[in-house]
Amino acid sequence: MSEPVPAELKPVTVPTELALTMLRDMVRIRRFEERCADLYGQLKIRGFLHLYIGEEAVAVGAIHALSAEDNIVATYREHGHALARGIPAGAIMAEMYGKREGCSRGRGGSMHLFDAKTRLYGGNAIVGGGLPLAVGLALAEKMQGGKQVTTVFFGEGAMAEGAFHESMNLAALWTLPVAFFCENNFYAMGTALARSESQTDLCAKAAAFKVSTMKADGMDVIAAHKAARDAIGHARAGGGPVFVEFQTYRYRAHSMFDPDLYRDKAEIANWKERGPIHNLSNRLKAE
Repeated sequence: MSEPVPAELKPVTVPTELALTMLRDMVRIRRFEERCADLYGQLKIRGFLHLYIGEEAVAVGAIHALSAEDNIVATYREHGHALARGIPAGAIMAEMYGKREGCSRGRGGSMHLFDAKTRLYGGNAIVGGGLPLAVGLALAEKMQGGKQVTTVFFGEGAMAEGAFHESMNLAALWTLPVAFFCENNFYAMGTALARSESQTDLCAKAAAFKVSTMKADGMDVIAAHKAARDAIGHARAGGGPVFVEFQTYRYRAHSMFDPDLYRDKAEIANWKERGPIHNLSNRLKAE
């Protein structure tokens, strides 16, 4: 069972305007996901649906550290990343409905959101499938002499895939500007991290490739933003790839098909007590 770090009422250490923007973005993601869940229950959204509720701080904090020219590759749980990047909610919802007005022209659905204008190069239904794509994007940027950084989001379950090791190895070998952002929510579908990994120190796994690593509180949008900002700055300056483990937690089941019988209610309640939205809201009120 995963246990959250005790919550603290920390001071707001970013400009108030940025903090308010990130709060609004997290609320927008939360409301969008709740609406998706409602529509799924009404059979208006079909297929697979993986909600980002509880994890909003990672996408919002990290993406606010990127420039408009940087690349993003995400997972199948990518609605929050798309919204944080600025893709209109209407275009994303149209995609859920399979309409031509969707950001992927109705052909991708929930797990394959794509928008070249904002350089969001797709969610990916394959676990770890976005990692090699991110390395390829970073290699292209480096060969063209650009300063763009490619950020790839993935879950801790992807670190058991061969694609993770291959991608980390090549990114390190070629000193590519990639920020590997692991959203560790402690469960790969219904399997706890400790039941699937002999090495549960994720930073240690990444460090084996001689990659710079750091760990951040993924329930704190300001902490997530600062970690992402440092990682992206390192990669942009030519320091090579960076791995960041964001410890976070999804409130909902893995997908709408998942009965969620592998977690107890007390664990979920403990994590909700330090949820990213009311965490930041309370801190702003205390200023």
